[in-house]
Amino acid sequence: MIDVKVLGSGCANCKTTYQLIEAVTAENAIPITLEKVEDMAEIMGYGIMSTPGVIVDGKIAHAGGVPDKKTILSWFKSSCCPSDDNCC
Repeated sequence: MIDVKVLGSGCANCKTTYQLIEAVTAENAIPITLEKVEDMAEIMGYGIMSTPGVIVDGKIAHAGGVPDKKTILSWFKSSCCPSDDNCC
């Protein structure tokens, strides 16, 4: 299971990012745990200065602006298909 956190204050971009991650992982049957983090001290602890931020398995995957579906899928490519470079 991949641990994913969306960091942000709850703005429209943060909500959209959360929903896009839900959609992309559901469409591609990628098992994740998805959490919304709104605590500013915790967000700053990750070194994120521009939200929304996305943390995948403890590493910064994205910061600032809404990512597109292709970008989101790229975060999970090695996890959803470790032996097939063309599956995602």
